[in-house]
Amino acid sequence: MRGSRVIFIPTAYKLPHVIIHPPRTRAFAAHPLMNPTFDLNHRHFSSPGQGYWPDATPEQWNDWQWQMRNSIKSLEQLTGKLTLTGEEHAGVLLANTKLAMGITPYFFNLIDPFDVDCPIRRQVIPRIEEMTYEASDLADPCGEDHDMPVPGLVHRYPDRVLFLVTDRCASYCRYCTRSRVVSGVGEQELELDFDRAIAYLQKHTEVRDVLLSGGDALLLSDARLKNLLGRLRAIEHIEFLRIGTRVPIFLPQRITPALCAMLKEFHPLWMSVHVNHPKELTSEVRDALGCLADAGIPLGNQSVLLRGVNDDVEVMKVLVQKLLRSRVRPYYLYQCDLIKGSSHLRTTVSKGLEIMENLRGHTSGYAIPQYVIDGPGGGGKIPINPNYVVAQTPDSLVLRNYKGDIYEYPEVAPADGALPGPTPEYRHLEFLDPIEEREEITSRSWRAGRRD
Repeated sequence: MRGSRVIFIPTAYKLPHVIIHPPRTRAFAAHPLMNPTFDLNHRHFSSPGQGYWPDATPEQWNDWQWQMRNSIKSLEQLTGKLTLTGEEHAGVLLANTKLAMGITPYFFNLIDPFDVDCPIRRQVIPRIEEMTYEASDLADPCGEDHDMPVPGLVHRYPDRVLFLVTDRCASYCRYCTRSRVVSGVGEQELELDFDRAIAYLQKHTEVRDVLLSGGDALLLSDARLKNLLGRLRAIEHIEFLRIGTRVPIFLPQRITPALCAMLKEFHPLWMSVHVNHPKELTSEVRDALGCLADAGIPLGNQSVLLRGVNDDVEVMKVLVQKLLRSRVRPYYLYQCDLIKGSSHLRTTVSKGLEIMENLRGHTSGYAIPQYVIDGPGGGGKIPINPNYVVAQTPDSLVLRNYKGDIYEYPEVAPADGALPGPTPEYRHLEFLDPIEEREEITSRSWRAGRRD
């Protein structure tokens, strides 16, 4: 029979309300041009096919440059393919004054034309809300321009840099952190100078890690990308190269055997991809990611928490589990940056914490990303986690697990013999002891301020 214990919790601490959501399904309208077996919850890997481009030959469809040439960039190209809402129609007309619209034919076929709340649609179809700015919105929410010693090179952290190598992407996300400089119609022009960037890196021996981004580095030709990676690898103190990309998701046709063979020459080389919803993980994307993994490239995923896209426990759970099946480790879950005109896509931090609370313990540890907020204006990544430490005293920690059960863990005495810090004020908390039956535990005294 389990008994009741009394321990003492700091008065300032409020036990979180743990919300455990039962599994549920979400209905998605069927796309008439998609594979009819495409499952409603997107747990399986299926292909959207050629959809609105049935006349393209297989050679054309699988040619990434054909995909780029035939990208959806205008209202005229949308006509007959998608019935726009009033907000979308106005957004498309104004898109080229801020952030261009660009959607590859392959990725466009994932949009459900009958669902105005389609999670793919919300990510790439412009809306008039993008022209509404909140007081907290920023043109450069991560403060990159401030930490750019030479054009295109951001040096914020001591041992690593961000190297922006292009201002173009395969498709344009409507919440893009760098909307001010990408797509060719932003507020600024992205100035690039590879020679000055390489010279800076040669001089700064503290830099050991270089992340290539943009825009999207995988839109460079094989030859140009190989040249750049070779110049970086020739710098002796640079140990680690990374590429941040959404190309395998927007444009899986770009992941060719030739590209993978070239990238394999520059190990250790890692890659961070960007998937926000399980619908994006098609059979084409799975195969492209598999080719990269077979080339020895470790893969991580960075998602952005977006309202109406993935701000749902079950959607996020399917996403992270499907990523593991695609040989990709969920890495970061970003709170959406304070980008100008993105408030309609931002969700609350409490929603993010709720999602993390319902992943931990409810799926594989490998499937759980780190939830982070980029400190507005250049504070860098700040980890945000549910609080599992209920109380801390000089000689013990009081912890809770994913079910809300409470445990005590004895603290080790400081090696330097330093006196413990001041003891906080405590209040009572009565709880059901989940380990009452374990004699080796219950025979010990609950020493932290215990009242018998």
